[in-house]
Amino acid sequence: MEISQLQERLVQKFQDKIFGFEEHFGVLKVYADKDSNLKIMQYLYDEEDLAFRFLTDLTAIHYPQHVGAELEVTYLMYNMYTNQHIRLNFALDINKPDIFTASKLFSAANWLERECYDFFGVNFVGHPNLIRVRNVDEMDYPPLRKEFPL
Repeated sequence: MEISQLQERLVQKFQDKIFGFEEHFGVLKVYADKDSNLKIMQYLYDEEDLAFRFLTDLTAIHYPQHVGAELEVTYLMYNMYTNQHIRLNFALDINKPDIFTASKLFSAANWLERECYDFFGVNFVGHPNLIRVRNVDEMDYPPLRKEFPL
């Protein structure tokens, strides 16, 4: 499916929940409302002609200069039949970094979300076991946020 067709489908389905698009190296990057993350992923997964049924990666980035949207969670989904990727980006307020878990849709999200929680402090609402996986429990801050002077 062409990138322009994919954009059209997403805009038709989610209208004001989609904030914008970019294309980098043949990968469509979608900026959308964080409260719609599961609906968008479920749509991309369920539609037979879209079939984005593999979660390649999930991460976050801290942008301290983006007031009210300091954390950006990124999901990279893949369609194995057409060899096509799509990147979904959701901005979160650092004071309330909540987004719905995708662990029921993708089992791989379980570990990736725990890692993202551990390093960036993103709270994946509904996650079955959101605990630290790489850092010590005594660490009381997310180490990959750009909040501490060097």
